[in-house]
Amino acid sequence: MLRGPSHRRPLVTAAPPTIDLPLRYRTPAAWATLALADAVSLLGDHAHLERKAASNALELVSRWPAGEASPDAWVSILAAVARDETIHLHAVSRVLAARGGGMPRVHRNPYASALHGLVRRGQGTRELLDRLLISALIEARSCERFELLAASGLDAELCAFFDSLRGSEQGHYKVFLHLAEMVVAGEERDRRWSELLDAEAGIIAAQAAGPRMHSGVGDG
Repeated sequence: MLRGPSHRRPLVTAAPPTIDLPLRYRTPAAWATLALADAVSLLGDHAHLERKAASNALELVSRWPAGEASPDAWVSILAAVARDETIHLHAVSRVLAARGGGMPRVHRNPYASALHGLVRRGQGTRELLDRLLISALIEARSCERFELLAASGLDAELCAFFDSLRGSEQGHYKVFLHLAEMVVAGEERDRRWSELLDAEAGIIAAQAAGPRMHSGVGDG
């Protein structure tokens, strides 16, 4: 029997059965069928996403906002996110191995690359704001995808596994929004969040179909 991270005490509160997300493109249910057609490749992609998410959180640890007298809360929050993602990496790696697969050495994620291309690099606070909001977007999209996979009914063990992860992704999405509010509050943050939500909708809709967590559904 496959075991996900649900046997560990979660660092974030579990999500309700139907998760309310601000995403402006709703993935059709058909995506889950396409993605699960090659479950081993999907799990390999997922493993790399967890690895990158952990690395991203750890890299952001030292980027607390200028003027923040005590970075303790910032560091603690991001360390907890990194710990969650590392636990998820371990869990998905075990599931992958149980299915006869292994984590690929090379990984590409055109969806995340396109989003990171929107970061206003070299602009100090604006760059940090963008990185946090894009991290929130990726977590929100992953949460939506986990919910679709869990509801697909195509593979009972994987449905249970992905269902055990979605609440954590929702929690991380909210955490990154909270951190963004610590960097830039009010109208400026809300305006940039709206711009990135629009951009993300176009980027995810344009992705090619395939066994990837952030793939599209193709032309059909």
